[in-house]
Amino acid sequence: MVERRAGGIDVSKPWLDLAARPGAKSARFPNTAEGQVALVAQLQGLPAAERPALMVVEATGGLERGVVAALDAARVAVAVVNPRQVRDFAKAMGKLAKTDRIDAGVLALFGERMRPEPRGVPEKEVREMDALITRRTQLKEMITAEKNRMGTAPKPMKASIQAHVGWMEAQLTEIEGELDTVVEKSPVWRVKEELLTSVPGVGSGTARALIAKLPELGHVTAKQATALVGLAPFARESGRYKGQRRIWGGRSSVRCALYMATLSAIRWNPVIKAHYDQLRARGKLFKVAMVACMRKLLTLLDAIVRKNERWAVHASKATA
Repeated sequence: MVERRAGGIDVSKPWLDLAARPGAKSARFPNTAEGQVALVAQLQGLPAAERPALMVVEATGGLERGVVAALDAARVAVAVVNPRQVRDFAKAMGKLAKTDRIDAGVLALFGERMRPEPRGVPEKEVREMDALITRRTQLKEMITAEKNRMGTAPKPMKASIQAHVGWMEAQLTEIEGELDTVVEKSPVWRVKEELLTSVPGVGSGTARALIAKLPELGHVTAKQATALVGLAPFARESGRYKGQRRIWGGRSSVRCALYMATLSAIRWNPVIKAHYDQLRARGKLFKVAMVACMRKLLTLLDAIVRKNERWAVHASKATA
């Protein structure tokens, strides 16, 4: 196997720690626009024999976006990986100590040994839509929490809670308007949203979550899409022991959106309803049946986007 040079960048709010293999050369830069430019310049200044073919960065809730965008703009291959996967890799390699510098070296070693697939940075409009959807979800969660507090709050506090709920609901309405504007500006997204919402049970909220948070939909196989969302069940077997298979990992925000869509689909979508009824008739638990229906719904959505066919056309072909 040909050795693949790799580099790792440990990202924190104030710093970017760089390690490049072989040699594990390390350097620290501020996590600012200037620091990101300096980091890219140092990488490009390395001799060709030492320059990493791939940079590996952990997903850190958004702190990594600036440096990933800078690397992508400089045409440096970059892979954003799951932190849990890297931590498990470090433990397997016997690297138990944890500092920013050590973590950068582990990321470089992970890139060299595991060879994660490079993924480009989503276009600016996708990142904007993703941020709006994330904020909408946060507002909905906070509104629900405040309304729950209303029931047990002392009487003098109720007015304050109600005022806060009113302000957040106004913010939610504003976010929804911004989302409408973002979608309207993109003919591609308008078509994609129309395709997705043509499926009974799928509303604009779910469609937009899929557009922003699962851009691979329609460009990968249904099996790959299922794995990305975290709906692929993992076996738990050892010797004679056969544990219950469970889903794990993946994109939880997409999974939540699909769950709500599936709740609607088992009532109004004839294909999903028939699948759900069949599973329940076989004695499957509600959760098991729901996850199976979520997988089926995701498979249908993937096929509709890939073939560019509305539900009516797709359903008529499936039943022909």
